This record gives sequence, structure tokens and C-alpha cells, in this order.
Amino acid sequence: MEIKRPMYMDSHATTPVDPRVLEAMLPYFSETFGNAGSIDHAYGAVAAEAVKKAREQCAHTLNANSEEIYFTSGATESDNIAILGVADQYASKGDHIITCVTEHKAVLDTCKHLQKIGKSVTFLPVDQYGLVDPGAVEDAITDKTVLISIMTANNEIGTIAPIKEIGKIAHKHGVIFHTDAAQAVGHIPMDVKNMNIDLLSFSGHKIYGPKGIGGLYVRSSNPRVKLSPIMFGGGQEKGIRSGTLNVPGIVGLGKALEIAGKEMGKAEKQYRQWTTQMFDAFKDEYPSVMLNGHPTKRLAHNLNVCFPGIESKALLHLLRDDLSISAGSACTTTSVEPSHVLLAIGRTVEESHSAVRFGLGKNNTEKDFVIAIEFIKKAINCILKFK
Repeated sequence: MEIKRPMYMDSHATTPVDPRVLEAMLPYFSETFGNAGSIDHAYGAVAAEAVKKAREQCAHTLNANSEEIYFTSGATESDNIAILGVADQYASKGDHIITCVTEHKAVLDTCKHLQKIGKSVTFLPVDQYGLVDPGAVEDAITDKTVLISIMTANNEIGTIAPIKEIGKIAHKHGVIFHTDAAQAVGHIPMDVKNMNIDLLSFSGHKIYGPKGIGGLYVRSSNPRVKLSPIMFGGGQEKGIRSGTLNVPGIVGLGKALEIAGKEMGKAEKQYRQWTTQMFDAFKDEYPSVMLNGHPTKRLAHNLNVCFPGIESKALLHLLRDDLSISAGSACTTTSVEPSHVLLAIGRTVEESHSAVRFGLGKNNTEKDFVIAIEFIKKAINCILKFK
């Protein structure tokens, strides 16, 4: 079979919609097109029922209750609602937030905005693998701390944080715990109750669902989390996120999460084997290659490496017709600044500019990753030849 080019290995940026997800969505674009808020007639009632089902699908995958799921336009909006909503709602209790330096920009920039308007934010460092120390989290808590926000799995280097332990610390001190789990949900098991999570952001397009749809889990008891809305209008989603519901997107998100909940374990072993073999192959050819992120506590489908002396943008330019990979986060690829994540784990500016990220997906095969290794070797040798 002829390999489709360019071969896609950038699943941290986005994923193709699963055909089963698309099939579930299609009727809600034309046949059952009702507004889920217009339940006085059949069209709206059918749409509302579809939204209810999707809410239940999302909740089941996270071990949450369906009324704890709120639909948004994606994880970025969910992060904003969670952080800004807590900061405003609990302002009388305190004005201090704890996060870490390797968070997604949706968290970092929101926290920096809060700093500008007078809030206090602690940005904790990480170790050489990108792990934040739970002890450091606890040490940073003050009587004014209202929120801790630590991402579950890093979008660049794949490191998985000790979320359960951090959540336990947060609850011990009566602090709300939020996690950006956009890269984790659908790829590793997430149990909001067992992991002591109060707020969790997730997105559809990272798990073979549609773009422009996501969700926010909001704990309803022990403790009950209250959020101030950051946008206003018709009062949809209990007033937390006004706006006409994106019914096809919501249906797609629910279906994608349902599928992921059933299938995520099947590919994990295969992904880990492939990414390990890829790194070993690179190491054999280029002994100076460096793995970014934790060697074992990482997403199985993630591989982020530095090829010292090789400019990643030049490498990607040579590969553009053969292989689609990334030089960093999809949200910052137009920037010439070095990755804040790689700098935080101790990489130099030069090393950061030599990093590439592979995100394997369920459409990849063993043949794909073998060929991808050869593409990389050929491109690097081409660059070295003219240095």
C-alpha cells in the first residue's frame, strides 16, 4: 500500500475526526437541527436530549456526574472560565493562585492577567523532567490561596504530573484544584473523584473529535465549587457559559470520549514501544540526541527530542512533503522564541531551537514510524552535509 504523504505525526496539535464520531454528528447539522434551548417543540427537544446524552458520555469517562459537565469552545476557554471564575468567586477568601512554569499559555497568560489586576500568583519551577514537586506546591500555599492549577500531561514533552497527590494536598488545605487535562483525557485514565480534582479542562480535537468544542468538569460536592461567569447572555450551562449550544460539536465530543474510554488502553502499549524504538534509532545514529521529558512518566504517544546542532525549523522545512511533525506547541509555532517548557527543564536556547515533537496517533502504523525514522535521518544528514 502506498504511504499517504505527508505522513501525519502531530497528534498533540490535533487529530482527525473518527468516522464514528462524524457519523454521530451529521444528523444534527441538517436533519435534527434544533436549538437545545428551544424545548417547547420536537426539534429543540431532540437536540436537548442529544446534549444530555453527550453530557452523560463525558461524565462516565471522567467518573463524574453529568450535571458537573459544562460545554465550552475548547480547553482554552475552559481554563479561562476555571481560573477567572474561581479568582472572582472566592476573592473574599483570598487572592493567591499557584501554578507552574510549564503550563499551557491558556493557563499562564490567564494567571499573568490576574497579576496585572492585583492578584498574587506563584509560578513553581519544575525539575529536569518537567515534574513539579508536590512538596513545593504545599510549601507555596498560604491562607490567601484559593486555587492550584497544574496540568495533567504536558503538551510539549508529555510528562505526566503527580495529579492525585497534588489534589490531595489542595483538599487538605481547603484549596480548589484545577487541572488542564487537554492532552490527557482520552489517552490515560482520568478519575476526578479518585484524583481529587475539582476543575478539569478538556477538548474534543485532541481525542478524534471535532475542533471548537470542549468541556469543563466542575465538582458539585465535597467541596462544591462555585464559579463566576466570564461571559454573559442567555444563561446557558447554568449561567457559567452563555451562548447557543453547539449541538453537533457536543454530540461529537461525547461520542469521541465514549470511544476513547473503551479503546485508550489498546494502543498505549504499542505507542510506547514505537516511541522507544524511535528514540533508540535516533540515539544509535546521533549519540548526542536528547530526550525531553520524563523517560517513563510520560504520554505513550509523545516523543520530544533535541538534535543538538540541527535547527528544527530547517529540519521541518526539509520534511514538509514527507512528514508532519512539530517544533513545539501548536499554539506557539509562529513564535521565534524558544519553548518556555524546554527552558524550564534546563535546555539552553540553542538546544530548544533543535527540538522536534512527534505525536503518534491511531491512524499511524508500524510501517509509518519505521519510514519516519528514515525521513529524519535523511533530512539531518542533508543539513549536516552543508554545515
